[in-house]
Amino acid sequence: MKKAVMIVTGAGQIGMAIARRTGFGKKIILGDKSLKNAETIAKIMNNAGYDVVPFEMDLSSRASILAIIAKALEYGEIKYLVNAAGVSPSQAPVEAILKVDLYGTAVLLEEVGKVIAEGGAGVTISSQSGWRMPQLTPEEDRQLAMTPTEELLSLPLLQPENIKDTLHAYQLAKRCNEKRVMYECVRWGERGARLNDIAPGIIVTPLAVD
Repeated sequence: MKKAVMIVTGAGQIGMAIARRTGFGKKIILGDKSLKNAETIAKIMNNAGYDVVPFEMDLSSRASILAIIAKALEYGEIKYLVNAAGVSPSQAPVEAILKVDLYGTAVLLEEVGKVIAEGGAGVTISSQSGWRMPQLTPEEDRQLAMTPTEELLSLPLLQPENIKDTLHAYQLAKRCNEKRVMYECVRWGERGARLNDIAPGIIVTPLAVD
């Protein structure tokens, strides 16, 4: 009997915790920009009885996202997605935060949504930081939700002159994550699948310590 296939992006503590809680008995494809990180987490989980395949992937690249989806499809229909990948304001410049956390997440939700199996489910980890900024206008929220992915980074509110610092970029990215899930969950629903967003506060991980 084939196992249900789960994609997990982000070989960090949050991704591993969710995968350990929900991934037993499933085929888990674990993607991370650092193959070494993915291999380390895969080894820990495989030694605990899970079935994890490490995979090198870059969330800021559509080609890389398509590659991990193709890898997952080798094992059967994709039933689950856990997106815990991203960079923090202390780890990267504005451009990288927008390319990874904002654009990359939007592309991932879009592309997995094209192939997610009926009865499937996905979750992306945003942040309460997306709510700790001045309210955007209804039109700006609509743009973050519905602008075609390849046009997102051209939006006026995401231009350098309109972004104060890396924290502001991160907040915009996480606001976009929330709005993007609201938009994409309709398309996932058309395939009989669910998509949700979790916006946690600070979780003490190595990323948070940075």
